[in-house]
Amino acid sequence: MIYVATQPVDFRKGAEGLALLAKETLGHDPMKGVAVVFRAKRADRVKIVVWDGTGLVMYWKRLDGSGFKWPPIVAGVMRMNAAQLSALLAGMDWTRMHAPRIPQPKALA
Repeated sequence: MIYVATQPVDFRKGAEGLALLAKETLGHDPMKGVAVVFRAKRADRVKIVVWDGTGLVMYWKRLDGSGFKWPPIVAGVMRMNAAQLSALLAGMDWTRMHAPRIPQPKALA
């Protein structure tokens, strides 16, 4: 699971500080295998924290000359899939990407 914190955070925080913030404020614990994406006040920076099974990992990226496409700044958290995360990190408009609707399987007789 990938979660996006929709409000900007203090980017001076390291991996442990962001993991604690995710757990206490957003209710999602990176130490349990979820990835949490954070944005800075400037839209050109992103940090992601996740537990990879051996340690806490923090990914940090800054786009040169442009910014990331972020959801509106509101309280809370939103979910994103792996393709949307990949598009976000590439600087693309990930909000235009949607998973295809898969119909529910019919019951077997």
